[in-house]
Amino acid sequence: MKQKTNSQIHRAVLAYSGGLDTSIIIPWLRENYGCEVIALIADVGQGDDYPAVRRKALASGAARVFVEDLREEFITQYVWKAVQAGALYEGKYLLGTSLARPPIARRQVEIALANGADALAHGCTGKGNDQVRFELAYKALAPQLKVIAPWREWTIRSREDALKYAEQHNIPVPVSRRELYSRDQNLWHLSHEGGPLETKLGEPPEAAWKLTRSPFDAPNRETAVTIGFARGVPVSVGGKKLAPVRLVETLNKIAGANGVGRTDLVENRLVGIKSHGAYETPAGTLLFAAHHELEALCLDRETFHYKQQVALRFADVVYNGQWFTPLREALESFIGTTQRRVTGDVTLGLYKGNVRVLDRRSPNSLYDTSVGGFTMGADYDQKDAEGFINILGLPIRLEAAKRRPSALPRRRPSRRSAR
Repeated sequence: MKQKTNSQIHRAVLAYSGGLDTSIIIPWLRENYGCEVIALIADVGQGDDYPAVRRKALASGAARVFVEDLREEFITQYVWKAVQAGALYEGKYLLGTSLARPPIARRQVEIALANGADALAHGCTGKGNDQVRFELAYKALAPQLKVIAPWREWTIRSREDALKYAEQHNIPVPVSRRELYSRDQNLWHLSHEGGPLETKLGEPPEAAWKLTRSPFDAPNRETAVTIGFARGVPVSVGGKKLAPVRLVETLNKIAGANGVGRTDLVENRLVGIKSHGAYETPAGTLLFAAHHELEALCLDRETFHYKQQVALRFADVVYNGQWFTPLREALESFIGTTQRRVTGDVTLGLYKGNVRVLDRRSPNSLYDTSVGGFTMGADYDQKDAEGFINILGLPIRLEAAKRRPSALPRRRPSRRSAR
């Protein structure tokens, strides 16, 4: 495992989770670069025993360890932006891992600059998206720092190899050869990759799911939950105002208990590989559903339709690790403008993994029964529709008139007219 060292690296800051990959990176960096390692443990809602993770990092050879609570920043500055945007990657993925990387990378850079480090390190594989997300953030925030990506350098080629290395160095890791899932958890989601999912394209075994109850075991009665928004930002559950972290935690419990929030998908990674993963995003599933319904009520047609296109681009930008870019800032400015009127409440019904809309209310609602109802009123003159249709159909009529008669489809005579 010994490789050529880089004597120019004296101190590196590692984004450390305590999982399999980062657990073995601390001793590997010391062996192969001979550098001091500072570990950053970023709390974005994993629910880990952080004192224990800190002790483990120190025991593995870290010179210093920073434990940073980034939960509120993660939700308010990143997740809420995605909710306002309605950003779904490939129509299914709520970007749980993608959104968590920018705040972690930002804090990692801040610690590196404050402590005289000359390198940044991460445990992302050379096949995944996260290497791009971390390193594009590094380039935007501190391009002068060297990047060390062990998975692109060492001779380890599998999780089995990584387990063997951990065993040789007496490093305890939270996986075994019996359960080789690669998991990433934060307040917003829990992802499951690797293990059986690499060879089986169906849903994972029931035991793999951690945040959501099986829909078959969920309550037999529908659960109603009302979510309140102010300018597109979630602010309350059941009429009670909640702080951002508490709000997500509350909805995670409600949705998870009803089997809501599971997604099984084959996605297109940025590097060009298709991967099979399973994601649990209980609170996110409810918030996206409710926010969409409120926008449908509050936004005019042209804005609503155009924003759907922007949402697709915003999702790609986040997924591709381009958070710290002018494009993301510009898209966010447009999205923020559209959210000025998105205030109100949406009530959802949850039943055995399904979500339906029970009610929607907003002081800025554009729904008008005098226009939208079937009863004829003074606000809409049906005779106006004729001129509207004539103008709308003008290009169609002109194009049809230019056709040769022989090019027009012949109409078959009916039996009655043929007699």
